[in-house]
Amino acid sequence: MPRRRRHDDHDNHEAWAIPYGDLVTLLLAFFVVMYAMSSVNEGKYRVLSDSLTEAFHGTPRSPQPIEAGGTRLQPIEQLPLTQVHRMISSSMPVRHIVPAPEAPLQSRRSQVAAAPADLPAHDVAASFVEPGIAAPGSDLDQVAQDVSAALSSLIAAGHVRVRRTDSWVAVDISTDILFGSGVARLSVPAVEALQRLADTLKSFPNAVRVEGHTDDRRINTTAFPSNWELSAARAASVVHLFMDRGIAAQRLAVVGYGEFRPTMPNSSVTGRNANRRVEVLIFNRDGTADGPR
Repeated sequence: MPRRRRHDDHDNHEAWAIPYGDLVTLLLAFFVVMYAMSSVNEGKYRVLSDSLTEAFHGTPRSPQPIEAGGTRLQPIEQLPLTQVHRMISSSMPVRHIVPAPEAPLQSRRSQVAAAPADLPAHDVAASFVEPGIAAPGSDLDQVAQDVSAALSSLIAAGHVRVRRTDSWVAVDISTDILFGSGVARLSVPAVEALQRLADTLKSFPNAVRVEGHTDDRRINTTAFPSNWELSAARAASVVHLFMDRGIAAQRLAVVGYGEFRPTMPNSSVTGRNANRRVEVLIFNRDGTADGPR
């Protein structure tokens, strides 16, 4: 009986299509990921960057840690931004104040000369105050000297500036030592310094206004849709601390200017650092601080 011949196996000439299809799929996924990475929300990126920095390296950058009573303050847990915003919004209503028109601000960033070591404490505090025109019978000179004495270390480091005019004393505080990027919660080292400032102001009856300022970099998060909300929330955080230290709420006011009151151009890192600030204005009168400058 004749033996059947085995049919030769035929080669599959279309086997190349399988790895080719896999390659095309991977390339498509790669370009989708690259496109998604190229569309970064700057505000959310700043918040994410600050959260990761604090998670792996501790609290946001600040000057040398401030010790209270010989004990160094330890970092505390960072709260979610939405919870911080709800706390600020529910604790105290923020009065939105429409300021009176004024001339464009001049550059107010200047170097602060160190006070001689052999001066008495009263003269050392006075040397930190930038002079202005004093109103007759005013106690603003004493306010300026006491505030400068309480914040002398930060003034010498260039983080705080005290200015004296005929109507108020202005305390300019860089937000870099108060808050992390894109958040309105006070950092731990800043709390003790602001408590010293509040304790100094508590002994005077003058009205106090806290103004928040940012640079021109945009932010768009759930808690802070724009720099208006961020600047007002930061000023409100300082006001809440002042209230906790015993300053009457009727003396306090909150203003958020966003990026619209710069002291220097935002075209450089130095200018943006100068524009990110909180200003505490101590007025030459008693009562509320809800009037224009």
